[in-house]
Amino acid sequence: MTELAGVTELLLSRIRDVPDYPVPGVTFKDITPLLADPVAFTALTDALADFSVRHGATKIVGLEARGFILGAPVALRAGLGFIPVRKAGKLPGATLRQSYDLEYGSAEIEVHAEDLAAGDRVMVIDDVLATGGTAEASLNLIRRSGAEVAGVAVLMELGFLEGRRKLVQALDGAPLEALITI
Repeated sequence: MTELAGVTELLLSRIRDVPDYPVPGVTFKDITPLLADPVAFTALTDALADFSVRHGATKIVGLEARGFILGAPVALRAGLGFIPVRKAGKLPGATLRQSYDLEYGSAEIEVHAEDLAAGDRVMVIDDVLATGGTAEASLNLIRRSGAEVAGVAVLMELGFLEGRRKLVQALDGAPLEALITI
């Protein structure tokens, strides 16, 4: 078994299925048992940090909210700065804002205007790639700041929601890494 396969197996063993949450018919993938296990959380952090370093990232962006939990330790492990991307209205001072469409409506995310600049290579870290809307908006936000996209790395990709397909154009050749695909 390869090292990454062993990590994937460990991570999968620490993700709990919660049936009918948040609505009937949905099986929620709960990562809190993984976060509570220091061996699994370290393995996850190491894998995401390795991916970030291999692709030349100079900064890590974490998407609200679980992307903060994963992205901050990845940034520390990789020796990089951490930049939170928040829901609109949550950051003080000058921000860049990006809107995106949801299934029913729209939403907006923001980043501090001074946190990203030309010359930065930014890796986006999040827990789940679902439909790809938030990830795509973050890539647009990064590029609008003048920075480059180093890639996107997630713990889990929900392949049946086809978020990867939506991101292909926005990635513009940058890599997308999912440690687990469901």
